[in-house]
Amino acid sequence: MSYDVLVVSAHPDDAEVQMGGTLVKLVDEGLRVLLVDLCDGEPSDFAEPGVRVAQAMRAAAILGVERVFLGGQDRLLADTQAVRLEVARLIRLHRPRLVFGTTNATIHPDHAVAGPLLSAAVFLARLDHWARVPGGELLTGTEPWNVERLFFPHCKMEPPWGNDLAFAVDVSATYDRKRAAINEYGSIFRVEEGDRLLTFYEAEDAYFGRLFGVAYAEAFKSHSPLLVESPTVFLPGLHA
Repeated sequence: MSYDVLVVSAHPDDAEVQMGGTLVKLVDEGLRVLLVDLCDGEPSDFAEPGVRVAQAMRAAAILGVERVFLGGQDRLLADTQAVRLEVARLIRLHRPRLVFGTTNATIHPDHAVAGPLLSAAVFLARLDHWARVPGGELLTGTEPWNVERLFFPHCKMEPPWGNDLAFAVDVSATYDRKRAAINEYGSIFRVEEGDRLLTFYEAEDAYFGRLFGVAYAEAFKSHSPLLVESPTVFLPGLHA
C-alpha cells in the first residue's frame, strides 16, 4: 500500500506534538499519511502497559492518519544497521513523496538517535542490488525508491530555533484537532490538570505563529535546499 507521507518518530506522541497541525492539513488535502513509531513508548509515566498504544491509535484516528510500531525499546533506542534497513524497507514498500523525522536533538537520547537513523534509511532506500550485500536480505525483493523531500519539524524538548528554519506551516485552522490528538495521551501528560509541558509546547507553536502574524505555526528544517518555480509561492510576511 502506498502513502504520500511517512513520519518516522521515536515515540508515540512525537509526531502529534511536533507537527500534528500539519498532518491534519496534509490529510485534508487528500494525502495518505503513515506514522512510524520506533517504539511503543513503554513504560509510560501514568498508565499500565498497553494503554499508550491504545491512546496513540485514537490520536491517529483524530488526525486522520495511520500508524505502525517498529518494536524498539523506549529509552534505549539505537541507530543500528538492522533498524536502518527496517525503515528503508518501509520507505521502499510505501513509496512516499515526503518523509518527516527529527533533527538537532540532544536532550532525549531516543530523539538524538532517530534523526541520523532516518537520514541513513532514506539514503539506503534508493540503492539497488541488495542481494549482493551481506546482511541486506531485508531489502531484497523491494524496488529502490527516492523520496522527494526529507523534512524535520522542531522537537519541542529542544531549545527554540528562532529564525533558523526552512519554512513554517500555518496550523491555526487545524490546531483544535492537534490539541485533541495530544490530549489522548493521558499516559504521559497530566491533561486534566493542565500539564506544564503541554503549555510550553503550545506556547512554542504560538511563538512561531507570531513570527508570521498567525495564531499557530509549526516550524520545519529541510535536509537539502528548497527549490520553487517562482518566489510568488510564498505567503505574505509579517515584516516583508
